[in-house]
Amino acid sequence: MSEDCLDARIAFLNEACRLKSVTRTTTLCDGSRYENSAEHSWHLALYALVLEDHAPEGTDINRVIRMLLLHDIVEIDAGDTPIYGNTGHAEQAGAEAKAATRLFGLLPPGQGDSLRALWEEFEAAETPDARFAKALDRFQPPNQNLASDGIGWRENGATWDKFEARVAPPIRRTVPAFWDYIAPKVKAWFSRNG
Repeated sequence: MSEDCLDARIAFLNEACRLKSVTRTTTLCDGSRYENSAEHSWHLALYALVLEDHAPEGTDINRVIRMLLLHDIVEIDAGDTPIYGNTGHAEQAGAEAKAATRLFGLLPPGQGDSLRALWEEFEAAETPDARFAKALDRFQPPNQNLASDGIGWRENGATWDKFEARVAPPIRRTVPAFWDYIAPKVKAWFSRNG
């Protein structure tokens, strides 16, 4: 491996460190602080590892973990988009694509192209791997909100209707058992607190 190639990889890894500074709207389970996007990505990779027996047939859990480690890296430039916010989807998608070009462009071409393709696959959510990854990305935050008694939901104007519209589709589509598990708990929380 050439020194230039290693320099490029280290530059990417150093830039990726900035994901630790992107604050999300979901708190840690104990409610002590908001999580950052790097913690979220790690936690999702752990979700995939622990819940892999729920993955649809044909899912490659190693690819899912790779996707989850990369899925929010564009937030370094584009920021986190709260799921209950009113950010324009087209504008955010454009900002994320621009970020992907810059960030994956730091890597040597073959590697950068390969990782960008994995990120794009996650975004499209059309393959079994990407659909499972996307379902986990929607399943993890409500579990944390329930554990923290809804701190993130309260502070971001979440409602049951918004939750169902924005969170349910990727979960129901891929892992209905996750929806059957989480929906009654979340609905009960909103009934008590809404």
